[in-house]
Amino acid sequence: MKTVRTDVRLIAASNRDLKADASTGRFRPDLYYRLSVFTIHLPPLRDRGDDLALLVRLYLRRFSPELGREVRDVSTEALKQLASYSWPGNIRELQSVLKQALLNATGTVLLPAFLSGEFLVNQPETGSGVPAPHSRPPAKLAELEREAIQDCLMQTAGNRQQTAQLLGISTRTLLRKIRDYGLEDPLRPAAPGSR
Repeated sequence: MKTVRTDVRLIAASNRDLKADASTGRFRPDLYYRLSVFTIHLPPLRDRGDDLALLVRLYLRRFSPELGREVRDVSTEALKQLASYSWPGNIRELQSVLKQALLNATGTVLLPAFLSGEFLVNQPETGSGVPAPHSRPPAKLAELEREAIQDCLMQTAGNRQQTAQLLGISTRTLLRKIRDYGLEDPLRPAAPGSR
């Protein structure tokens, strides 16, 4: 028999307290001590504050081309909705949610309407999971939509054509929404409900 030397680094991850499990016999103590030469404690996603925004943008850039989408950024409101969730499934759940959202997405910005499940604000449907065209959205959704349009107008310094492209809608639809929401001047929009 011939001995072959190798240089291997093993990285293991667990969501359990392996030290406690080893002390109670639920995990092999000898294996625990082999694995725990250098331990990094990584808090759950819900406790990592600003990391969420960085991770969302990272995964959008990574998954968007894989899924044939052009989403490059996330709206402030969509990020707020994602940040308000507790993420029991941690990073894997975040990745799954973002992939689902990308499959629903149009345009280059991830909006709240593309999120599903516990993130999706109730909205009328056509039976295909798509909001009914020209139906008046519920107040909460209208507020989110208004803020998304306002954010994009600010990003483009009021350029309607660029804003429409960012939102994945036609310029005509954008102009109608600008009028409806009182956003003619992107730097000084009318207050919600003032029109």
